[in-house]
Amino acid sequence: MEFKGCGTALVTPFKKDLSVDYDRYRALIKRQIENGIHFIVPLGTTGETPCLEKDEKKRLLSIAVEEAKGKVPVVAGAGSNYTKQVLSNIKEFEGTGVDAFLIVTPYYNKPTQDGMYNHFKSVSESTDKPIIMYNVPSRTSVNMNADTCLRLAELKNIIATKEASGSYAQISEIIRNAPEGFSVLSGNDDETLSLCATGAKGVISVASNLAPKQMSDYLNMILKGDFKSAEKEYHRLTPLFKNCFVESNPIPVKAGMAYLGLIENELRAPLYASTKKTYDIMKETVVNLGIR
Repeated sequence: MEFKGCGTALVTPFKKDLSVDYDRYRALIKRQIENGIHFIVPLGTTGETPCLEKDEKKRLLSIAVEEAKGKVPVVAGAGSNYTKQVLSNIKEFEGTGVDAFLIVTPYYNKPTQDGMYNHFKSVSESTDKPIIMYNVPSRTSVNMNADTCLRLAELKNIIATKEASGSYAQISEIIRNAPEGFSVLSGNDDETLSLCATGAKGVISVASNLAPKQMSDYLNMILKGDFKSAEKEYHRLTPLFKNCFVESNPIPVKAGMAYLGLIENELRAPLYASTKKTYDIMKETVVNLGIR
């Protein structure tokens, strides 16, 4: 299985009482699929997964699989900073019918490169489903270097890495030396064009929560090799990429979605709804780009 194009790191909508709004979650997934998104990624960082209960996670995955079945793949976030917990998550989530797993590098513990290798090797051996690794040092305080990534790329079902290190030299080394069948996906919307121009296959996106049509069209341009059109679209979408991070993700993107009436502007503590300034920034961004 190859993942390419634009995958959406789905937000988790909450009601005013902060319970999960499953009806709106279902509607969000339908909107993503109808607007051409290539795959969906529930239970990532953008989904506020550390603040979700086990039963909530399983129900969200079941809804995602039900809505996406036969249309687009579902990649479930199942990472943890405790290897045993990741294996437990995978065992729990496999029964929902997801197509693959997204596994973040262990956060807070700051494992060595060998520690990370052994962590992902254990994950690989625990399932036959495809594994996408996720390297995001700004969140985890640890970077998986290119050598470690490439060692892991040789394992049977580790098929891709979502790279958000921000180091073009590191990412290009992975792209250049990756074995056949192993893909690199951008973890940052604003780096997608430059990475894909040199061999990456797509992005796991925050911005596509707000703008699935714009982002899927943008990635289709890139996948077709129409970089002239993609360059124009990149510059048009740059304010969206930038403004989705004026506060901690997913605060701004949820503000924009609330303006569109897609969700309530609610997050679980320790995150809180956006400031008025951020809400106004996202409102202006949505209006200027004609997002509906």
